[in-house]
Order: sequence, then structure tokens, then C-alpha cells
Amino acid sequence: MILQETKAACGIPAIPHCSRVEILDAKTREKLCFLDKVEPHATIAEIKNLFTKTHPQWYPARQSLRLDPKGKSLKDEDVLQKLPVGTTATLYFRDLGAQISWVTVFLTEYAGPLFIYLLFYFRVPFIYGHKYDFTSSRHTVVHLACICHSFHYIKRLLETLFVHRFSHGTMPLRNIFKNCTYYWGFAAWMAYYINHPLYTPPTYGAQQVKLALAIFVICQLGNFSIHMALRDLRPAGSKTRKIPYPTKNPFTWLFLLVSCPNYTYEVGSWIGFAIMTQCLPVALFSLVGFTQMTIWAKGKHRSYLKEFRDYPPLRMPIIPFLL
Repeated sequence: MILQETKAACGIPAIPHCSRVEILDAKTREKLCFLDKVEPHATIAEIKNLFTKTHPQWYPARQSLRLDPKGKSLKDEDVLQKLPVGTTATLYFRDLGAQISWVTVFLTEYAGPLFIYLLFYFRVPFIYGHKYDFTSSRHTVVHLACICHSFHYIKRLLETLFVHRFSHGTMPLRNIFKNCTYYWGFAAWMAYYINHPLYTPPTYGAQQVKLALAIFVICQLGNFSIHMALRDLRPAGSKTRKIPYPTKNPFTWLFLLVSCPNYTYEVGSWIGFAIMTQCLPVALFSLVGFTQMTIWAKGKHRSYLKEFRDYPPLRMPIIPFLL
């Protein structure tokens, strides 16, 4: 194996007529499977399917195959004969655990906040006390906040179904519990205070609400525009990656300055919602969301720089000129 890696590092082409594949456990080095007469142009995805026939408990989505026990996972589209292997390819297997589709996770984590918020908005029994059951707030901002919150998550649900194209079909099952705890928990916390019978409107009244609403609407439109632009970059069913550039839509011009303007607009939406409601839980949700999206944006920015040599040098990950 060391010899093969050395050859690859020195630029010596891999042996093209590899027809046998042995799969070892990455932790124990135990031989799990030996595949004979494998076509040299077979992809890793096809090898995963062959492996599943001998080990049905490990369906392709939960398999990670790699050339080194501690190395990176090979991509499904990688072709066997193009890998730095000999006549018998040795691949190392790791179990990724039970998997669940991205669509299922997104639909679950977004439907929850939509439903939970409405429970507080309509003041169903056992939340604020019997005398407030199914009563309505007298403050306009409370009703406006419900409309904005509901619109945001309905938009996310529709984008999940009709806009987003996922490069990976699944994620670990445990993620759905972590994600739902985050989204559902914050939704309940925010909704409890915003819809509380003792809630007081923002300090600067209608002017503050109007300004915040304008920020929210602009950022929601911007976020949707970026999602559509990203969708158009990737043909259906492919994993093609291209450099995103601004289109004729003015909301996409933020691509001139940042790599992930969808995150920029998302954070802006929640800042607008926080200003509108003047609610501490919303501000904390915005801060936590900004922190997480900054991590994601930096990761995507590094990937763009690594993959594309002609990537625009002036772009920052999420905040123009700063971050």
C-alpha cells in the first residue's frame, strides 16, 4: 500500500487493470469482503452496492470507503482504475451509522417551529393560564410577528421540496434529534414571550416595527433569490460544483462580496425579527445562528478557494470586507 501511495505521489500512473477489491474494517483490519472480477471502470458507488450484497446491514448510504484507515472517504463517483491502487485494491470500511434523508430532516425541523409557534400565538390551554385560553393579543406587532415567523418556515418547507438540490442524499440519524432540539426549542422560547399576555411592544413603536419589517422582507427575498441562483448552478441529479456569480437579480449582487450570501440574508432576517419584537430569546437565536452559519460559510469559502484557482479574491465568507 505504501508503495502504491509513493507511486501516486511521484506521478506514476495507477495500474489500470485492477479487477479485485478487498474491503477491510478500518478499525480492526479484519477482512470483511473480497470482490473478484470487478470492472476497472467501476465506481465507488457500484462497489458499495456489491459490498451491500454480502453485508445487507450496511446499505450504501452508511458506508465510508477509503484508501487509508484514517484517510478521507472516497466519493461515490470516483473510478477504481483512477485510484492509486495495485492489481488488488485494498479499501477500508467505516460504518457511518444509521442514515436519514436530508429532505426528511429539513421538513421535520422546519415544520416543528411553524406548529409550535402557532400553539403559543393562539394561546392554547395550559400555556398562560385558564383565563387567557384562546385569547388574542391587542398589539399589532404580535400578529405581524406571527405572520413573519410563519412565512419564514413555510418558505423553508417549500424550498426544501421544490428548490434545494442536495449534494448528499443522507445524514446521520442522530442529527435530526440535535437539529429539532435547536429549532423547536428556540421556537417555543421565542413564542412564549412574544405571545405572552404581558408582552410590551418595542420601545420606538410603529417606526421601529416598520424598519424591522423592511429588513426582514428584503432579507427574505434576498435569501430566496440566492437559493434560486444556487439551484440553477447544479443540474438535477448531479453533484456539479461551479463558482456562483451575480445574475440580473439585484439580490444576487451580494455574490460580489461574499461566498455565502444566503447565510448573510438569513442572519439579516433574524436581526430584523429581533428588532421588530424586541425580544431577548430572538436576539440569542440570531446570535447562535450567526455563529453556526459563520462556521459553515468559512468551510464553504475554503472549499471554493481550494477547488477553483480563479475564485474571486475579494469575497469574504459571510460579511463583506470583515468576515
